[in-house]
Amino acid sequence: MTEPVYILGGWQSDFAERAGEGGFYQLLESATLGALEDSGLMPADIEVAHLGNLAGELTSFQAQLGGLLVSIDPAFNGLPTSRHEAACASGSLAGMAASAEIEARRYDVALVVGAEILRNVGGQRAAELLSCAGWAGKDAFEGQSLWPQSFAETAAEYDLRYGLKHEHLGRIAEVNFDNARFNPKAQTRHWELPDQAFGENDDVNPVVSGHLRKMDCGRITDGSAAVILASQTFAADWARHRGVDLASVPRIKGWGHTTAPTLLAEKFKASRDAEYVFPHVRKAAVDAMDRAGIKDPVDLDSIEVHDCFSISEYAAIDHFGITEPGKSWQAVEDGRIERHGTTPINPSGGLLGLGHPVGATGVRMLLDSAKQVTNSAGEYQVEGARNVATLNIGGSFTTVATFVVGVDS
Repeated sequence: MTEPVYILGGWQSDFAERAGEGGFYQLLESATLGALEDSGLMPADIEVAHLGNLAGELTSFQAQLGGLLVSIDPAFNGLPTSRHEAACASGSLAGMAASAEIEARRYDVALVVGAEILRNVGGQRAAELLSCAGWAGKDAFEGQSLWPQSFAETAAEYDLRYGLKHEHLGRIAEVNFDNARFNPKAQTRHWELPDQAFGENDDVNPVVSGHLRKMDCGRITDGSAAVILASQTFAADWARHRGVDLASVPRIKGWGHTTAPTLLAEKFKASRDAEYVFPHVRKAAVDAMDRAGIKDPVDLDSIEVHDCFSISEYAAIDHFGITEPGKSWQAVEDGRIERHGTTPINPSGGLLGLGHPVGATGVRMLLDSAKQVTNSAGEYQVEGARNVATLNIGGSFTTVATFVVGVDS
């Protein structure tokens, strides 16, 4: 039996803010010190650190993030650190590596930090640089940004196999923006949008590529997030000193991790006769639920999914088994994915509403899951949440990482 892994606290930056002159150091410092304060721990309590980041070298000419983190406090001198890159799933992979080390009983306390700076180079340039998560020289669309076109191809594949209406994609985006208004750290919380912002009006919501329109597409975000993970032994002592029942401390109940070939066309070809468009996504979701002892997604109180584009959430709905394959539209129409529905998706606002600082997103998902199951999510709290899943993807559904976070009381 593996060692249980608990989440003792965490912190997230305001995703509406640009990174300051302090760059990555400032982002890592604020996230680290915020997580320590939230958990009531000291720097000397941390035994290992794992960092998620995609493109520090490209946007800021900054690598060696572990050294920056260790510079935050003299107590960190000598701390083992590792950086993890899996495109937009980088933060989840940092969390997965940290939890694996705790399960293996190498360490009792791990700091997991994700950070990204993207707004310092301009939106178009940032989009170009993020293309590094594709296959250089092969994964390209002439005259168009890689990721809007790639996810438009995913929408086209759904349309080919099952049929697809933009009204359902638009409603997914609208729900996420509505949820973001309740999140004090959301990038779009104060945005004022025109009427028909999520519809098929070419003036206010123009086509970007294929089925995808402006509001179906995620935006460039700076930010950081951190969580502190701990073994059962440490967490039990931590809870006892605070007069807290260990059963009420959030823990990682399950996880899933899969990787598919880089090229989207290869994924479609491999799944041509399969039940799901992305069988490896389905496997990652089922693996996390099975490890958590959850047999039916209806038993998940909420899911934080990777809606970098509205179609990626549309795909998450059927791949989690909320509907049959190709019938995600049913969950959109009947409202079960809304904040007060039976399976709320992205009460935080998701990537579309909350924001997507690439390396921080997976860590932020873990943090929001822990907030939900401890009734500390504030205005975006899902009432009575006890088990929350995450789905974090990198590239064109290439790297997939899932978690189930929950409490036992």
